[in-house]
Amino acid sequence: MLTKLLSGKKGIIFGALDPKSIAWKVAERCHEEGAEFILTNAPIALRMGAINELAQKTGAEVVGCDVTLDSDMEALVDAAIAKYGKIDFVLHSVGMSLNIRKGRAYTDLNYEFMHKTFDISAISFHRLMQTLWKKDAMNEWGSILGLTYIAAQRVFPDYSEMAESKSLLESFARSFGYRFGKAKHVRVNTISQSPTMTTAGSGVSGFDAFYDYANKISPLGNASAEACADYCVSLFSDLTRMVTMQNLFHDGGFSFTGISEEVMDMFKGEK
Repeated sequence: MLTKLLSGKKGIIFGALDPKSIAWKVAERCHEEGAEFILTNAPIALRMGAINELAQKTGAEVVGCDVTLDSDMEALVDAAIAKYGKIDFVLHSVGMSLNIRKGRAYTDLNYEFMHKTFDISAISFHRLMQTLWKKDAMNEWGSILGLTYIAAQRVFPDYSEMAESKSLLESFARSFGYRFGKAKHVRVNTISQSPTMTTAGSGVSGFDAFYDYANKISPLGNASAEACADYCVSLFSDLTRMVTMQNLFHDGGFSFTGISEEVMDMFKGEK
């Protein structure tokens, strides 16, 4: 009988909103591979009720957490410690921009909204890791992952201030990854995922057109949420114990492709 890849591992998964969510797919795959975990999301997301379906399917406990509050983060980690002792993996799949939601142009951003965006989308990752660190909540050779996007390195105008948020998130992964690695042999990485048809992604202006463009540029096409979940499982597993402080592109080759024949064909005959 084959041993499941995450058999005996315990963790926390942030951000499962509905069946389109990458975090939802990750939870399903972790469950299939033998892991146990706590599901968490913001209180308003919990009130939508969909996460309870996932919890029932995977046998997970649901614990609400406003990621901008130290007290909520501490209560969540305390709940995980009470349930499991130390944990082995964490997925941070959290992001939201009020300026994008309100349709503010990048040249006319509301700075209070921007601070909130950074707090939810990036500083929460540091808050999470600091809480795990202070409570000594991670097992040796554990794995912490954050989801990011290539807009941290390149300009995608409609992604607005979320680009800076992802840049900050990736920097936190490197800086805390060094400290977690030296002191506790815990790895910290980010996954830079393709444009993905999630509820949150679809809220970005022009998303459908950009999804199609990225799909034509990428030699393998866009990576699906299901494929991302598989990648997360591999990074939670013992097979990747020496991978840390990396921003790992999971995008079908988009990040290193300048142009493709399909995109060139779109411009032929326009002169």
